[in-house]
Amino acid sequence: MTWRTVLFDLDGTISNPFDGIFNSINHALEGFGYEHATTAQVHAMIGPPLNEIFESILGPLNERRMIELIDRYRDRYASTGYTENVIYDGMPEIIRQLYASGCRLGVCTSKRADYAAKIIAMFGLDGFFDFVDGGDVHIRKYMQIERLVANGVDAATTVMIGDRAVDIDAAKRNEVAAIGVIWGFGDRAELENAGPDHIVDSPQKLLELLI
Repeated sequence: MTWRTVLFDLDGTISNPFDGIFNSINHALEGFGYEHATTAQVHAMIGPPLNEIFESILGPLNERRMIELIDRYRDRYASTGYTENVIYDGMPEIIRQLYASGCRLGVCTSKRADYAAKIIAMFGLDGFFDFVDGGDVHIRKYMQIERLVANGVDAATTVMIGDRAVDIDAAKRNEVAAIGVIWGFGDRAELENAGPDHIVDSPQKLLELLI
C-alpha cells in the first residue's frame, strides 16, 4: 500500500477504555440520581461522542443537563478514568514499526484531545504520533477528518483505522481509505455494513496490510 498518513482511532483500536468509561458514566449518573448504566448499554456505545452515549442511556436531554453530566463524567475521567485504559497486545509494536517505516501517524478520536494525549503518553507512545485530534460535544468524527483534510492531510494517501462504523463512515465521507478492526467494540457485521476497504482481526494482519 502507498498510504503515507495513518489515522488511528483510540478507544477500541489502540486501547480498551471500557472500565474507565463505564465507571465515569456511572459516577455522572449517580450524581444526578439516575440508575447506573449496564455494561451492555455502555459497551454498545463506546466510540461516539459523550452526548450520544448519555442520550442512548437516558433518552433526550436538555443542553444544561447534558453539560452537567459530561462535566461530572470528566471530573472522574480526568483524574482516574483515563488511567484505567488497557493497551491491546501488539499495538505498541505496530505503532513503532509504522513509525520506523516512515509513516506519518495521527490519532483521530471522539475523546477530547487532552485526555487522548494523556493516554498515549501513559503508554509511552507519544513520541510516535505527529498529532492527536480529539472531539467534543456535538462534534462528529467525520467533521474531525474533514478538518484534518482542510488543514493539509492528503485524503488520497491517508487511511483511517477504527473499530466502529462511525470510524468507517467518517473516512468514507472524506474520501479517505478505511480499515476496520474487530478486536474492539464493533463486530464484523457492523463493520461490513459500513463498507471499509479492509477488515482485519489481529494487529499483525493490520501491520501486514499497512507495510
